[in-house]
Amino acid sequence: MPFRNLVPSLWRGSAPARREPEHPFDALQQEMNRLFDSFFRGFDAAPLSAAQERLMGFIPIVDVKEDEKEVVVKAELPGIDEKDIDVVLTDQALTLKGEKKEEKEDKDKGYYRMERSYGAFRREIPLPAGIDAKKVEAVFKNGLLTVTLPKTEESRKAGRKISIKSS
Repeated sequence: MPFRNLVPSLWRGSAPARREPEHPFDALQQEMNRLFDSFFRGFDAAPLSAAQERLMGFIPIVDVKEDEKEVVVKAELPGIDEKDIDVVLTDQALTLKGEKKEEKEDKDKGYYRMERSYGAFRREIPLPAGIDAKKVEAVFKNGLLTVTLPKTEESRKAGRKISIKSS
């Protein structure tokens, strides 16, 4: 594939070289990306680039499940140490906060590379009334934080199934 010189001072009036897609689907993907970018341009909900996400910080994925006995919150926190995580329970919410610190160093003959990334996070999960704060447990294993919030006996009994009559 021929490439023209990409140095602007040497273009001598000609346009810079344009790389042709290597695969037929590459052109389709580029066009779809352009369409989505132009669609979101008018809104404040534009898709974030990887660089923008890094500047905003780390946002962990959280799953919340509730049944008649308990509420279970699972948060994916890969690459974070247990000592860098705070779990705080209030009457209305469970707050997960912490900081992800990552440093990669690569040395070899003829080069040295060091990358650092940091990102603080805070997730607040609203909770139903009737959580037994004395029996809450948090377990951190293999990058997965699991917080089990048992409900009080009164909150379990408070619910009552109501039968529906047809007319």
